[in-house]
Amino acid sequence: MKALVLAAGYATRLFPLTLDRAKPLLEVAGRPIMDYVLDRLAAVEGLDETFVVTNARFAAQFREWGATRAGVTVLDDGTSSDEDKLGAIGDIAFMLERTGLDDDLLVVAGDNLFTAEIGDFARLGADRRAPVLAVHDVGDLEAIRRYNSVELDGEGRIVFFEEKPERPSSTLAGIALYFYPRETLPLIRRYVEDGNNPDAPGRLVQWLYPQLPVYTWRLPGLWFDIGSHDGLEEADRVFSAL
Repeated sequence: MKALVLAAGYATRLFPLTLDRAKPLLEVAGRPIMDYVLDRLAAVEGLDETFVVTNARFAAQFREWGATRAGVTVLDDGTSSDEDKLGAIGDIAFMLERTGLDDDLLVVAGDNLFTAEIGDFARLGADRRAPVLAVHDVGDLEAIRRYNSVELDGEGRIVFFEEKPERPSSTLAGIALYFYPRETLPLIRRYVEDGNNPDAPGRLVQWLYPQLPVYTWRLPGLWFDIGSHDGLEEADRVFSAL
């Protein structure tokens, strides 16, 4: 199994902090956010390599960060601004093309902070041989509008998924943590080749679930999606107290 950390965004909402520093390398409780991501990946059974896709502006920073970390490969997608970025799904396809990967793939956003171990998440995907989306109850219908709305059947299979819903009916949101078995990787390539929206990674799930079973795994513990100054400050406060 391989892992891919998505870290090619430009985090314009966090300017000026991210003008000269990649968001996943900003510190929370004295450590780069990426360190926490790698801690969680390190506990996944069978995972033997982690790819980090970033952009031309921040590639050198990630290579410096990853230089002493075994099993980490940094890939530069060649973009240099928010205007020419490939998008999250575009970067997954870029990584697949660059590496020729033929293995199960765990994908996580580099600005995702969570406290739970994810070994059971990866095992669920490997056992079912189907895509799996991690979900978390954000407890607020208004907050869901910033993410997505997910509805499930009794087995945890997605029966409805909508990115940025206008009228959400559930507080359960999919987060940027995905498992794709090797059998489904050609579908990711096809999604991009067919001209679908390559940006928000949840759009791939929205496209996939009517075609094949997509299951979910409920993420316990704390979860932070670092998208604003307030969110970064809250994460720093909470993680400093752990």
